Amino acid sequence: MTGLLRKTLLSGFVFILSAANAFADDILMPFVLASTSSGDVKSVAAEVKTKLTSGGFEIVGEYSPYADADIIIVTNDTLKKAAAGSEFGAYGAAQRVSVTKNGDQTEVAYTNPIYMAAAYRMSSDLASTRAALEAALGAEKDFGSEKNLTAKDLGDYHYTVMMEYFTDPSTLAEYDSQAEALKAVNDALAKGLGSTEKVYQIDIPGKDESIIGVALRGKDADDCSGDEFVMSRIDKATPRSTAHLPYEIVVSDGTAYALFARFRIAINWPHLPMMASESGATFMSIMCSPGAIEEALIQASGEEP
Repeated sequence: MTGLLRKTLLSGFVFILSAANAFADDILMPFVLASTSSGDVKSVAAEVKTKLTSGGFEIVGEYSPYADADIIIVTNDTLKKAAAGSEFGAYGAAQRVSVTKNGDQTEVAYTNPIYMAAAYRMSSDLASTRAALEAALGAEKDFGSEKNLTAKDLGDYHYTVMMEYFTDPSTLAEYDSQAEALKAVNDALAKGLGSTEKVYQIDIPGKDESIIGVALRGKDADDCSGDEFVMSRIDKATPRSTAHLPYEIVVSDGTAYALFARFRIAINWPHLPMMASESGATFMSIMCSPGAIEEALIQASGEEP
């Protein structure tokens, strides 16, 4: 190898390594604001769905958790492949797109795939999925965190001491096979156990693993497990973080799991204060929710109460 060639290859390696390190040090946000308009939620959502399908995404579910909010859940082959190559990768197999009326504006926003890939410890950074969502819907700004979290931070994230990491899921129910587990979960959701409904299901290729989106309706307005109960207390900033919903159950090798709410909520509001804020949005305001959500998801997994 000539000295010039060796020097050229070394320079290229240093450039690639520097670029990778620079990406790893980027500050990441959980959501992307695609656009705002004066249109109504129903009409804007219809336009968004057309753009998503034209952009190569498969719409697997749709969920309206409360008035003036609609969430569209999408996947594609890239997301499924990344999920198949990652431990508990099913959590990253779906991306969520929200259409929310906020004052006199209708906001279109979506989960940031790069942020979620880091938080869920995916084998891929899902940058191509981010690019595809930007191409389909646009990208005005990233939002949803004031904590200056990098991909490295997110890979080992927990809200505070004694709270769960991604690797500390709740085991909801165990069955003898994947088929039995999926039947039990789907039957329980069809019955509305735990005041829940099924929103979508994505089966991960080549693995006994599926992700099932779950609407947490709550039995009444005071039910701490309810999506509207939680969001009305913590989703007060602009833009809205509606694409936090819906929650998920992952069924893997015959066992139903869910991320603990103390992780699943915190990853989308990492700067949410524990005790006090000007808007009143705090974790104390939903102190009853983590346990109630877990109980609702246990029932939605077919486990006897």
